[in-house]
Parts: sequence; structure tokens; C-alpha cells
Amino acid sequence: MAHYPKGKTPPLKVLEVLIELFNALHTSMAKTVSHKTRQERAQFLRRFFRDLRTKAGFKTVPDPRNLGQKHIRAMVQVWQQEHLAPATIQTYLSFLRGLAMWMGKHGFVRSPDHYGLSVDEYQRHEYASRDKGWSANGVDIDAVITQVCDHDRFVGASLRLIRTMGLRRKESVLFRPFESIVPFESTGLPPDDKLADRYARIKGKGGRVRHIPLDSQERLAAVAFAQGVVSSQDAHMGNPAHDLRKNLRHFDYVLTKFGITVRERGVTAHGLRHEVLIGHYEALAGTAPPVRGNGVVAPDVDRAARQAVALLAGHARPRAACAYLGAVQAQPSSGSRDGDDKREATSKAVS
Repeated sequence: MAHYPKGKTPPLKVLEVLIELFNALHTSMAKTVSHKTRQERAQFLRRFFRDLRTKAGFKTVPDPRNLGQKHIRAMVQVWQQEHLAPATIQTYLSFLRGLAMWMGKHGFVRSPDHYGLSVDEYQRHEYASRDKGWSANGVDIDAVITQVCDHDRFVGASLRLIRTMGLRRKESVLFRPFESIVPFESTGLPPDDKLADRYARIKGKGGRVRHIPLDSQERLAAVAFAQGVVSSQDAHMGNPAHDLRKNLRHFDYVLTKFGITVRERGVTAHGLRHEVLIGHYEALAGTAPPVRGNGVVAPDVDRAARQAVALLAGHARPRAACAYLGAVQAQPSSGSRDGDDKREATSKAVS
């Protein structure tokens, strides 16, 4: 950056250099971010500096290295006046936090409350507060998928893959039913973890790859149906005549046609993924998760089940399972009874 002196280099030129150098990097981990994140972050930062003049009333656009708290505070007020969702403002502050870190200003962008947002406005909950699964909202899953398959075999095949493996919408559209199926020996998993002879190789968010065992007739049937839909060995589940964006839009259009929207039935395609992950927890824990009013679950059983759900979902963090299952409410194990008795006795003595 020494080649771009402050006051002599156009601010937006400095911003472009920073984007070119650092936009591919994650702000807190040693990895790259997805192309979607790169695009959204770059677009936001360019718009942010333009809006400082056009919306926040600053006469000149500051050099990114001279960005001050007054600039951020002014833009937060603009976003509030525009009635942006709290989650959107939180994302914007995260993008700005990344920009500050690129310039070595760790901690420069403060918490949302510093800019006048209340905790209720910006706090995000990482656990599900309601069941977003299709069955819990009165949707006849098999009937709807059959109707979709009759209308559009591409979208129907994607739904069957989501229904059996808990894929994300984009993962199901990009799934290649021939190329994505690999033998266990190609997964790199430990021999003791073998659950099936064949696995589905899924490339998820952040480029993370996971392998899902084809260990049930339902999963095998979903893959076989998908193989019968595509026109070639290397094809994916999107219409080959369209690009990814159009295929995702078409996917959404078809589901809207069959009433799979929050407004009409209280569910989305992602709710079918919730359905699978909740079912996976129930099969392992022997009871429903908290989001469905669970019974008694020993802590070790709950932890193992949540870990398995996170693995199936393709999340790097086990606690991400809370977004599908609800907050941890596991009951104490029997081994903790003595400790409870001691605490109770101590409490009585103190009182």
C-alpha cells in the first residue's frame, strides 16, 4: 500500500487494491471464502463508500485507511432509516470488520450496540426456535415430491436427494448422480467408519467435502432416479440448457407452484433438509430433539447425536446442529447425582 499514498490516491482506487489483495481470505480462519461471499463483500464495500457521500451527507469519500467511527455510525443510521433487517446490518458490520482487519486495524469496528443498536435488534440465535420440517407443518412429503416429479423430473430428483440425504438446495442442483458416487475406499474415511460400499461425494459451503453413505434403500432409490433423469454420465441435476442461477430460480419457481413457501404452507425447500436432520437425531438419540419437545437424553448421547447431525449437514462446527435441533437441553447423567446432592447440601447450609 506504500505505492498508494494517502491524499494522492483516489479512495476507490485504494479500495479496489484492498479487495484485490484480501477479498478471497476469511477474516478469522486460515482459509478462503466462497465466490458468493467475495462478490457480496466487494459489492457492499464499493456501495458503502459511495453511500457515504450520496446518503450520509459527507462531502468527500474518505480513503479507506482514514475511515472513522463517525462514518460507520452515520451509515448505521442510514440503514436503520431504510428499515434494513438487523441481520443485514450485522452482516454489513462484519464486512466492514473484514476491511479493517485487511488494514491491520483489529477491533476497529465495534459491536452493534456501540452504534446504537439494541441487543434484541442485532442478537442472532444459533438455535432453532420452531420446527421448520415439512411434516411438522402438515405437508405430505411423499405426495408433494411425487407431484413435483410428475411436473418436472429435474426438480423432483433434486427434492428426492434432499429428502434422503439432507442436502442444501444448491448442493442438490449441482449433484452429479454418476460422478458424485464413489466407493468407500475413495472417501479417505477410516476403515472402522465404513457404513456402506458406496458414498455420495458432496461439495458444500466453503468447498468442504463430505461423504454420505448410501446405506438405505431410500438413498439408493433417490440416486437411481436421479441417474435416470440426467442425459449424460457427467451431467448435474440442473437443466443442462441453463446456468446455475437460472436453475436455482427454476427450482424455486416450481416449489412456489406447489405451495412450498413460508406464506402458503410455512415451509421452504430448506425445511426438507431440517426434516432429514431432525430424523437423523431421533434415530440416534432415541427421542425427538428439543425443537420437537424431546424426552430425557443423556448428555453423552445428545452430544454424539448432534455431532452426527452436524457431520451429515456438512458443518464444521458441532454447535451448528442447534440451528436444526434447538438448544441443548440434555438431562444430567446418573453419574452427576452425587454432585447435585453435594450442591444441594451446601445450599441448605449457606441458607
